[in-house]
Amino acid sequence: MKPIKVAIADDHLLFRKGLISLLEGEANIEIVLEANTGKELLQRITGIEVDVVLMDVEMPDVDGIEATRLLRDAKPDVRVVILSAHNEKSMILHAIDNGARGYLLKDSDPDDVVDAINSVVQNGFCFNSDISHLLLRGIVEKDKFQSTFNPLPQLTDREMEVLQLICQELTTNEIGDKLFLSPRTVETYRKNLLEKIGARNTVGIVLFALKHGLVG
Repeated sequence: MKPIKVAIADDHLLFRKGLISLLEGEANIEIVLEANTGKELLQRITGIEVDVVLMDVEMPDVDGIEATRLLRDAKPDVRVVILSAHNEKSMILHAIDNGARGYLLKDSDPDDVVDAINSVVQNGFCFNSDISHLLLRGIVEKDKFQSTFNPLPQLTDREMEVLQLICQELTTNEIGDKLFLSPRTVETYRKNLLEKIGARNTVGIVLFALKHGLVG
């Protein structure tokens, strides 16, 4: 199986090298780029095949949130997981709204980082027990989340089923197995949901579902 190609952007050399050392022990992960700043990452990632970026927030030149936004526009297939010392709700939501597919605290268990990389590739997003859907639900219920979503559209029963399984972090193949659908058909439903909702990615589907009480 093709390894997951990972880039790391963090201006703390000791943390960055420790992270690299951890991930180099994983057979299915390949470190293809390390950068000291968001600006350096954006300059060097052009022309390099990258699946996942582990992104620090506080960096000189270009901070991690802005780098995530710029990377989302330039290379939308690259999935960014934020690594931060900050657990404020506003920071987490700001990162997600700018294209982050996951958010981990820097004091997370090392295994959580490996799980996050695998999850964001398989599911499109990842949130551990600390940064959970419960946290996101608390934000949207208090109307702190301002979005560009479309008004609540009319969803078919099947679209609702797919939406709810997406919110349970099931992969395309797992959703297909549960609903007796081909992976291609599941992806068609996912695409239709994105268009109806006005979301950019799977995280947007989850946030939309929570905002409108479509999942428990």
